[in-house]
Amino acid sequence: MRLSTKGRYAVTAMLDLTLNGTDGPVTLAEISETQGISLSPIWSNCLLP
Repeated sequence: MRLSTKGRYAVTAMLDLTLNGTDGPVTLAEISETQGISLSPIWSNCLLP
């Protein structure tokens, strides 16, 4: 299966939430830091089209 870059970042963020999530809210900055990726692509995935 081929994923676009945007899709890959979305899957990465969901995986991070699954593996590292707590019972409380997790910020996009925390996901960015744990995954070692820029905050910008994660943020763009959270915006509605």
